[in-house]
Order: sequence, then C-alpha cells, then structure tokens
Amino acid sequence: MTVLPADGLSLAAEFPDQAHEQWQSLVEGVLRKSGKDVAGSAAEEALSTTVEDGLITRPLYTSRDDAPDAGFPGFAPFTRGSKAEGNAANGWDVRQRHSLTDPARLNEAVLADLENGVTSLWLTVGGATGVPVSGLARALDGVYLDLAPVVLDAGSELDPAATELLRLYEERGVAPGSARGSLGADPLGRAARSGGAPEPAAAVHWAERCAKEYPGLRALTVDALPYHEAGGSAAQELGSSLATGVAYLRALTGAGLSVEAACAQLEFRYAATADQFLTIAKLRAARRLWARVAEVCGAAGTGAQRQHAVTSSVMMTRRDPWVNMLRTTLACLGAGVGGADSVTVLPFDHALGLPDAFARRIARNTSTILMEESHLARVIDPAGGSWYVERLTTELADAAWAFFQEIERAGGQAAALGSGLIGERLAATWAARSKDLARRKEPVTGVSEFPHLAERPVEREAAPGADGASGGLPTVRRDEAFEALRARSDAHLAATGRRPRVFLAALGPASAHTARATFASNLFQAGGIEPVHDPVSVDASTAAEAFAASGATVACLCSTDALYAEHAGAVASALQAAGAQRVFLAGRPAEYPDVDAYVFAGCDVVAVLSSVLDRMGVA
Repeated sequence: MTVLPADGLSLAAEFPDQAHEQWQSLVEGVLRKSGKDVAGSAAEEALSTTVEDGLITRPLYTSRDDAPDAGFPGFAPFTRGSKAEGNAANGWDVRQRHSLTDPARLNEAVLADLENGVTSLWLTVGGATGVPVSGLARALDGVYLDLAPVVLDAGSELDPAATELLRLYEERGVAPGSARGSLGADPLGRAARSGGAPEPAAAVHWAERCAKEYPGLRALTVDALPYHEAGGSAAQELGSSLATGVAYLRALTGAGLSVEAACAQLEFRYAATADQFLTIAKLRAARRLWARVAEVCGAAGTGAQRQHAVTSSVMMTRRDPWVNMLRTTLACLGAGVGGADSVTVLPFDHALGLPDAFARRIARNTSTILMEESHLARVIDPAGGSWYVERLTTELADAAWAFFQEIERAGGQAAALGSGLIGERLAATWAARSKDLARRKEPVTGVSEFPHLAERPVEREAAPGADGASGGLPTVRRDEAFEALRARSDAHLAATGRRPRVFLAALGPASAHTARATFASNLFQAGGIEPVHDPVSVDASTAAEAFAASGATVACLCSTDALYAEHAGAVASALQAAGAQRVFLAGRPAEYPDVDAYVFAGCDVVAVLSSVLDRMGVA
C-alpha cells in the first residue's frame, strides 16, 4: 500500500530535483579517478560517442534535448507511425524471403511458412537466382492469394512475372480489390546493383495498371538495401531512398498519375541492424522525411510511407553463425518498435547459402515471440517521448536530408549513380568503418571478439547465383577482413594438419598475466592463429624450452607493465635465441629490448594478423 502525506503528494516530492550540473560534477569525479581532468560540459563530452554520419550519442538526455513536434501516430509527419493504432491490432506483417529455383521445393517451404506464422511472401523470380516464371503457379499451389500478399523480386523479368501473378489472381478467383502485395519494380535499385542504366518504362506501365485495376497492389519498391549493403551509413541509405522515391514520383506523375496515386504505388525497403536505437530512429526519420517530400509535392497528409524492414545482411557472419540469431532478434525488435509495416528476418545461415527448414523456422518465430510473448506490438510507438530517440531521429533526418539534397544537386538518383557520386560516398563511409572493424572498435562477436577456432563449420547448399559478378555497387560484410584471415588458417590446417600457432609467454603469477594473456589469445584467434599457453608462466631460463615445445614460430609476452620493465628484455632475447621469428608484447608500445611489435586495444588487428600469417608462410 502506498502511503501519501496529508497534502496528497507522493513521497518523492520530499526530494529536490537534481540539476544537470550536479550530475556533471559527479562525472568529473569519476573521470578524475581514471586520469582525465575535465570539467563542465567537457566531462560529458568525454563520455560521448561519435557514430556514423558524424552523429554524437551522449551519455545523458534530458528535456532540454528538444526535438521538433513528432505529432500523433497516424498523422503527418508520421514520425510516430503510419497508423493511429500502430501495430497493436494485428502486429506487423511477417514477410519471409525465398530464393529457391525449384518450384516444388519452393512450394513446400512457402506452405510451411504460411502454416506457422508468416503472413506474406517475398519471392525471387526469374533469372539464375529465382524460381522460373513458368513455375510460379506451381510454387504458389495451395496458397490463398487473397489472404497472403505476394511481393515479387523479378529484376529483368518484371513483365512476364507480373503478368503471370495477375493471371493467377484471375484464375483463382481473387477479386482485383482483394489483391495485396507488390510487383517489386525498382529500375534504379536494379541499376545500382548491376551498374546498368535504369529503364523505368515497365515500372510506370505496371504502376498505371495497378492504380486503375488493383488498388491494394503496389507496383514499385524503393529498395535502399543496395546502398546499405555497399557500406553506406543510415543517412546515406535514407538520402538515397528519398532521391529514388522522388525520381519515381516524377516518372509516375509525368505519365499522368496524381501525386497521391503515385505515392500509393511505392513501398520503401530499409535495413534493420543490431543497433536497435539507430534502426528505430531510421524508420521514424524515413517517415518524417517522406512526409516532407509529399508536402512539397502538394500531397501533404496523403499517407505515410509504407515500410518493409529487412534484417541486415552486412551484419551477418559466416563464422559462429548462431550468433546471427541474436543480431536478427535485436534488428527485428528495432524494426517493430520503429513502426515498420512488414519485417523480414533473414535466417541465421543466410551468409552461408540457402537456409534450411530449421533456420527459416527460427527466423519467422523471432517476430512471433516479439509480438506474442513480449507483446512488443501492443504499445503504439513505444520509443516515442524518449529524449534520446527523438533527438537521434531529428539528427539522422537532418543528415539524410543533406545527402538527399547533394544527390538532387547532382541531377537526381540516376545521374548520381551514373557519375559515381553515390559509389564514392558509400566507399568512403565503408573505408572509415573498415578501420574501426580492423581495430575492433566495432567488435564482431564470434569473429573479431571471442572466436572459437574449434567450432564445427555450418555447411549449406550454395545459393543460386551467389558467386555471380556484378558491375554495380559492391556488397560488403563486417566480417570480410577477418574471414579472409580465417580462410588462410583453414587452408593451412587442411595442408599441414594443424593451425599456425603463437606461444604466449606469460610472466609472473596468474594474477599478473591473466588479463593480457586472455586479450592476446582472443586477438590471435581472430586470425585463426592458435595460442599455446603452456606452461602457465615462464621466465628467462624456461622460455626457450617452452617455446620449442609449443610448435609455434612467433611468441607474445603477457604480463603487467611492472614485470615487463623487469623481465621483458631477457625473456624476449631467450625467445629469439630459440628461433622465434617475431616477439610481440601485449601492451602499449614502449622501449623493451628484443621486442619486435606490440598488440594493444585499438591497434590494427587485421594488419598485425596478416603480417604474422605472412611471416609464417601461411598463404
């Protein structure tokens, strides 16, 4: 029972509000203990983090971090959601992606999904990567097309694929007004992936037909995934999607559609990452920005941006792929909280090839658990009102709008792609991010941090066309640099029967060397180099014998700075005399005799490991 004072106020009213400056003062004291003598706002800045697009996340947000009025859910500028009721009524649309070429296998997978929680289908059709257009009817055998929306990804075979889908609607008695989904036309997205010139005529034709005959079927997809998958930032992804959407509006209105009808033909597709707050802010910012575009085009309040969120393939790893389940769960959470209308969770083995039935089950159940067990969809815009989220949404929207304006000044999305402007901007962003990945400033669990060399590889059937060349934007992965190192180690293991090794020369008792020995072990394993830590501790008289017994060709000293000052030179000398090709020291660079190199937090791990494998003769 809550006891209230006689005046009816809560007991919290007895305590005065704390000022922001008082919190800063406490931060100053903590930082001073760690050797940082800063005061005032500088103390807060010391705890701030700069993320992509130059955005800065601060350790504390208060009501002083105001943001533009986000409005109400279901009303312009739609920051708080596309519908007044949010996803509270039925949750978000669970959309499973399929890239099988055999119609019978595809049908089996599709029916299993629809019977177990999936509510719409995303099908790759035509070419070398999808089901043949002639097999689409077999693939959709037994599917209630008036209940399960179908989204096509047909690329160059848009015309025959769209024709076949509409034929199936008619053949199976689906009324034009009951058809749902998207034909997936995206000439600019296709140009971004292939490097060719966009051909919008077919997309415009199908948009005109859908607007007249199929009010619930959209013709075009504004796919921002090519820009995300080429290493672009969240703002670059948003800016590119805006420029693409505007280009489609120009083409559609030029063909005679009203702005309102043209907007109704578009669905936007974005990547959802394990950075849940950035994902939330990205989807909220996207709706706000598109509402601004619609307003400028004379269709203010015409409707919110229709959003399809897909868990990022860039974040998926090939090593320790089970961790991808955690990444996709966080990404799905961010997409749901951010207000996505449809969410596709890529299976955890997506980076390895075609997913198996278990992987697809886990993927679809991710949304089910978040909606049915965590009740994530019951709250409308659960992130709304968070000073951090509102501020991040605003700052991201500003950065995205600036990139959109740069593209428009360059002549629009098609011109910016053709001139190489977008490719250059994305490449610069990925180069900067690659440095953070190489230094483990952005850790990749199971790959650059806490790798498991003895893990059994997960093998999958190769995805069709997965090794095909592309003349467009590249496709990147966070694990690619470390994956290359691990592949070299795997080849060495296959050829010699064992992995390349490093001897950890630990000095002093366990209490002195454990922290740095663990650090060094983790670091070298990220490159597929097996650490040997036997015996547990060595000195100048025992190091040579222990190194010779280890089978290693390089060594790393591990201990405290105090013990390094006393023993590092002698132990390093003994190791070199025993044949060590290179002697590392786990710690900040200093002048220690016979120590060749240093490994420490923030060093370029990829460069270090690559040079070690080179020295070992590991191809």
